[in-house]
Amino acid sequence: MVSRTNKFRGSRYHGRGKKAGRGAGKRGGRGNAGLNKHKVMTRLKYMPGHWGMHGFNRHPGLRVVNSSINLGQVVEIAEGDSINLTEMGFDKLLGRGGIDRPLTIMVNEASAKAIQKVEAAGGSVKIGEGEDWGEWEEE
Repeated sequence: MVSRTNKFRGSRYHGRGKKAGRGAGKRGGRGNAGLNKHKVMTRLKYMPGHWGMHGFNRHPGLRVVNSSINLGQVVEIAEGDSINLTEMGFDKLLGRGGIDRPLTIMVNEASAKAIQKVEAAGGSVKIGEGEDWGEWEEE
């Protein structure tokens, strides 16, 4: 039986016709062309997470990142009977940890558990207003 290459001896285009294979037709397209068609198995094997959307990113202007501190840490760093967490760069007081002395704590936000623990020890939490997000004023 004659080999396939021997069949093409003396032929100019090797069975492709006059214009076939001029661009990237012989290679199956350029780059990632054909990944939904004839290169599907390559994509499944080497790019398993290619299809679909992954994750969600909010606009940076909409992100709210609170710098929080726990009650146990506040007790350790508080020297007197009052502490201003807003000036120290903290936005929120959380209730993890214990408190054994009365403290006056000033902060923008505090959890209900943190307020309950501070008041049970005889102290108080003063919640300050950061930015005003109230109703719009009509002119």
